[in-house]
Amino acid sequence: MKRTKYTYRFLYMLTTLLFLGSCQLGKHYTRPKLDLPETLDSMSVDTVSIGDYPWEQLYTDTTLQGLIRKTLSYNKDMLIAAARVKELAAMKRIDYANMFPAVGAKVYAEKEAENYGGNHYKSGYEIDAKASVSWELDLWGNLRWARDKSLAEFVGSVENQRALRMSLVAQVAQAYFELVALDNELSIVQKTVDARRESLHLARVRYEGGLTSETAFRQAQVELARTATLVPDLERKISLKENEIAFLSGEYPHHIKRSVLPEDVMLSASLPVGLPSALLERRPDIRQAEQAVIAANAAVGVAFTNLFPRITLTATYGSESAALSDVLKSPYHLLSANILQPIFAMGKNRAMLKAKKAACEQAAYAYEKAVLNAFKDAYNAIAEFNKIKEIYETRLRLEQASKSTLDLAQLQYLNGVIGYMDLLDAQRGYLDAQIGLRNAVLKQIRRSCASAFSSSTKCTSFVHTSLILYFFEYSTNF
Repeated sequence: MKRTKYTYRFLYMLTTLLFLGSCQLGKHYTRPKLDLPETLDSMSVDTVSIGDYPWEQLYTDTTLQGLIRKTLSYNKDMLIAAARVKELAAMKRIDYANMFPAVGAKVYAEKEAENYGGNHYKSGYEIDAKASVSWELDLWGNLRWARDKSLAEFVGSVENQRALRMSLVAQVAQAYFELVALDNELSIVQKTVDARRESLHLARVRYEGGLTSETAFRQAQVELARTATLVPDLERKISLKENEIAFLSGEYPHHIKRSVLPEDVMLSASLPVGLPSALLERRPDIRQAEQAVIAANAAVGVAFTNLFPRITLTATYGSESAALSDVLKSPYHLLSANILQPIFAMGKNRAMLKAKKAACEQAAYAYEKAVLNAFKDAYNAIAEFNKIKEIYETRLRLEQASKSTLDLAQLQYLNGVIGYMDLLDAQRGYLDAQIGLRNAVLKQIRRSCASAFSSSTKCTSFVHTSLILYFFEYSTNF
């Protein structure tokens, strides 16, 4: 009867402790209130946006696709991020395991000698075989807060990996397009050098024939030399850009294969940007920032529950004996409860709580900053998109007009209507117009990193797509 009474008391105490263990003291996370705009700029929105497209559909150049895949597989930062995800996954598992009883076993033998008072020397052997169960009761939610913190850090590392993935895709695409543009600029300059040689030959003939002054002839020499100096500088830039792409792909410097910049340009008329709230769900940098807030809030919970006592229950069962033959005949058991509560620590725990609250406040502001930055990027991308067609069309008209002016100037110069300086001005204007036209769309790519490139030599389309916001509404397809 007495034994049953104690059993009931034990069960009652265990039930009470388990009930208390269901409590998780502290303030649970709530997303900071954000007064989001209803639309992005003045454009119409719907549930479908740029973020729904995978990068393979945006970048159709097979050479570029190969470079991107290689980068995503071998880039060192990508490998570091993947290892970080593995690390935090293991740490998450540790904090999860801490919530459950730990079971251990030990078998050992020892020789013990005692001499209390200096006149009672005693020596003996002992053989032990014991199994133990230890369990820290999560009365206040300390272990659960630690679990929530490690989970948020793990999810944040995954989002960081996604953000890095998107960033690398953008960097490789940008570097690739810049490399192609440098190739085209070099081609233009080399053609201009050839034209300068023809002009120099013509100037020499006219000078030797007495049709022009020596000044025009010398000026032709200067212009040829000046244009020729552009070639090694462009070759240097091309080498540096190739080295950059090789580094991104995790390789040593080598020649990078690439396509040729097409002649025709097609621009989309509309820009599906999706709902403004989609930025919060699509962009991994925002999601990472929010996970940082969640982790910081959980750290506050850990610091708060550290103010309360921590109880650990331990149960040990086995046998111990001075002789090996008697080990199984000598049962041993132990039940213990340990209460850990700092009594005096000069306010260390409360100071830690204040520090974690301040860190959580910082994380919340960082999250709000990430959201603001996302909308700034989106609005900038929209502004770029709204003007790119106008920029390209004006540059195209300028290039066509400069070409007509140069053709006329060459004809007039041969007929002696204008001087060499007038012809030179026309040549300079056409060179600048050519480079300006080639770089008109590229400049937008550098700013938005959201273009698609078709390598088809037949249809030749260089598309500054309606997907310009792609890298501002990151796709979940990555």
